[in-house]
Amino acid sequence: MSTQFGAALAEALPRLRRYAIGLVGDVSVADDLVQDCLERAWKNREALRAESGVFAWLRVILHNVNIDRVRLRRRRPTETDSLDSLAETAAAEGPPPDAAPPSDILRALQTLSLEHRQILLLVAVEGLSYREIATELSIPLGTVMSRLARARERLRALLESAEP
Repeated sequence: MSTQFGAALAEALPRLRRYAIGLVGDVSVADDLVQDCLERAWKNREALRAESGVFAWLRVILHNVNIDRVRLRRRRPTETDSLDSLAETAAAEGPPPDAAPPSDILRALQTLSLEHRQILLLVAVEGLSYREIATELSIPLGTVMSRLARARERLRALLESAEP
């Protein structure tokens, strides 16, 4: 199982990293988060029920590791994380002609609450259905829809206020 499990982890790694970057807004912090997530996943690999659900299982672990880090940071405040490295990465790809610059989007995204940012990432980046998100996060379907609506509204307002 460990060979198959290792292969499944390697396959999920790029998506997991992209999700982590969107969640925390800093590439180096995201890389640390992914590493801690993979370490925890490897130690608890027997807890995985089905090989087809590896990525969803990893996202849950990543979310929990991130929550642990946030709680630790609240007890021991540190320097604020910056979005510069993520903005540079996104800017290298170049925005569509009618879109806000990636740095504006990323900054606006980081001002959202963790719950709203997470829902937006799962829908827009990962392409999950509302039902899949509700199951993964153990929240009601209506909560997913209302958080998503509020997150989109807030993000739109932030981006419109940032326009010249």
